Amino acid sequence: MSDLINETVAIQLKKIRTEKGWSLDTASQYCGVSKAMLGQIERGESSPTIAKLWKIATGFNLPLSAFLGAKNEETFQADDLSKNKKISINTVFEFDKKTGIEMFELCFSIGHEQHSEAHQTGVIEHIVVKSGEMEYFSESQWHRLATGESAKFNADQAHRYRNVGNGLLRFFNIIHYP
Repeated sequence: MSDLINETVAIQLKKIRTEKGWSLDTASQYCGVSKAMLGQIERGESSPTIAKLWKIATGFNLPLSAFLGAKNEETFQADDLSKNKKISINTVFEFDKKTGIEMFELCFSIGHEQHSEAHQTGVIEHIVVKSGEMEYFSESQWHRLATGESAKFNADQAHRYRNVGNGLLRFFNIIHYP
């Protein structure tokens, strides 16, 4: 994640935790992330992975975009993804209480696979492939999608995504919370 996103996550995590009246220890118990790691993230000393940020959001029973703050105006290019950076995420629409959705654009380098823990009960994810080829794992099997194809699935179970094409994968992920 970029320094701007890390700073935003740090500020949002501390704000949300404080508003709930949770200590780091309490937050750790709900999120399944160590107290030390949460403290490092809050102080901007550690950059959480997307998977770790999902665990935190799930522990707080909040959408992922609650920790990313306002819409992320950063965009990514093909050369942004290097050996150290295999995934980029851009907030298209932050969480809307009225509709119960948030939307992200994700970009994966060749061969990248992303694991996601189960979200809250009733959460549904919609995927629309903008370019490239991917597979997503849901309900104990892999499903293949190519450019222009879409799918939806219950995300209240562990799931995965992977780039199976010969180039970058770009897809939209629309998440609906009950």
